[in-house]
Amino acid sequence: MGLTSSSTGAKLLDNDIEVLKSKCDFTVAIAGNPNVGKSTVFNSLTGLHQHTGNWPGKTVSNASGITTFNDKDFLLVDIPGTYSIMSNSQEEEIARDYICFGNPDCTVVVVDATCLERNLNLVYQILEITNKVVVCVNLLDEAKKKGIEIDLDRLSFTLGVPVVGTIARKKKTLRSLMQNVFNVCSSNFSEELFKTDYPEAIEASVSVIEKSIKGVLKNSSFTNYRWISLKLLEGNLKIISSIEKYLNIDLINNKDIIYSIDVAKKILEENDIDLPSFKDIIVSTIMYHSERISLDITSYKRQNYSATTNKIDKILTSKLTGIPIMLLFFALIFWITITGANYPSQLLSQLFNYIEAKLVLLFEYFNSPSWLINIFVFGMYRTLAWVVAVMLPPMAIFFPLFTILEDLGYLPRIAFNLDNFFRKACTSGKQALTMCMGFGCNAAGVVGCRIIDSPRERLVAMLTNNFVPCNGRFPFLITISSIFFASSAFGIWSSIWSTLAVILVVIIGVIVTLVISKILSKTILKGFPSSFMLELPPYRTPQFGKILVRSIFDRTLFVLRKSC
Repeated sequence: MGLTSSSTGAKLLDNDIEVLKSKCDFTVAIAGNPNVGKSTVFNSLTGLHQHTGNWPGKTVSNASGITTFNDKDFLLVDIPGTYSIMSNSQEEEIARDYICFGNPDCTVVVVDATCLERNLNLVYQILEITNKVVVCVNLLDEAKKKGIEIDLDRLSFTLGVPVVGTIARKKKTLRSLMQNVFNVCSSNFSEELFKTDYPEAIEASVSVIEKSIKGVLKNSSFTNYRWISLKLLEGNLKIISSIEKYLNIDLINNKDIIYSIDVAKKILEENDIDLPSFKDIIVSTIMYHSERISLDITSYKRQNYSATTNKIDKILTSKLTGIPIMLLFFALIFWITITGANYPSQLLSQLFNYIEAKLVLLFEYFNSPSWLINIFVFGMYRTLAWVVAVMLPPMAIFFPLFTILEDLGYLPRIAFNLDNFFRKACTSGKQALTMCMGFGCNAAGVVGCRIIDSPRERLVAMLTNNFVPCNGRFPFLITISSIFFASSAFGIWSSIWSTLAVILVVIIGVIVTLVISKILSKTILKGFPSSFMLELPPYRTPQFGKILVRSIFDRTLFVLRKSC
């Protein structure tokens, strides 16, 4: 009974997934809320080094890898983290469509043991689609620190599916998970699905539509008639469009279905339930069951387990102290980077100058013409040496420090502090998230704009993301600030002036982003700001070993290679 992993590439396109699917025995989808360790479970099982920072919405496209257990190959597909599969955001569509129509042999739903009540909401929604589910209760180590105990057996009995407790960073805890996944994939399940009990009027209206759906889908492999009936009654056009696309049927224009929907709506109207009320009842019913189960299976040894986090957040997210502390953090990072980079930069310069002198002697030894020496030594080599000597030390210091903030869970707090400013600029508060991602990489920030639901706000975020400097530009900014702003100062004041100059550039970038967003929102991209929910993840101890490796190989050497 072995568990081995196989790295098949960092991220794969859908057609690559289909090719791998044909070569593997089983396909497993890994779903869950953002920031519950879902991608860490994926990485531990497959050996892939996908970035799993302490950040909501990190995964915005499907990633896949292969793991072997009990001599069977499992294709694991890490689908985007999402709080729900009911609405229309990009990540929710990807997650919903893969679970519904990707035909995985098993869906692993990863939940956070420290906030089970909220996570069970997604579990209920997925159980309404498929019964081939394993619930993975992750972060048991953090739950233990907070004095939280969960009765996993009782949760499994209530949901009717296997429930496994894990600590994703410890691979040995994942063996039980894979054993349950193997059992689910190898077993024949009945077509009977988990059923959430809604009020009688809704159940009656759903059963009317369900009868007509059975006739239309009698030759289809997708037999979840109840779920489709709920979506038709809800009138969610995007979900209905996905159903029609993947099942190759026309639901909206079918006369029997249209008639049954009209009858179902009359039943709702007779019970004073309109469309908005219908949606609210569906959501509130699922939340009620999630809360009830969470209370039944969870016990707290410490009632004030989140008191410390709340006290810290009152300071870091305060209207009075939040922004100054944020600027102080950035100033500290830049000061450490500038001060710490001076010495290795000098050493590298001396080393490269020594090598340059030896190269000149080597060329002269072979009687090389002066134009050849100028091109290769004083041109190509000197430029390359200058880039490495100037950019490598700042990047090697800055990237790990910035990643520590990310792993601590502070970056979402920065987004929270900036949310109000973006709403005043008539854009989505989620733009604060994508802008913070832009500090790491503008390309990642633009890709991350897919988490913004509104096409208008998404376009504004994409157009303005480049105004904030990414971490690839920070070494250049630090170098320029050291040359022009700190050259006249001495000692510690030299690094302080450089730090203030870089901070000023960052502030100007944020201000320009807000101003341009406001101008676009009032002119060619008119509209009103939309609301959004931002989860503030718990503070976690950074994994310094992974931070060092990831910062050096995934960021420092990558940017340096591009620069050279």
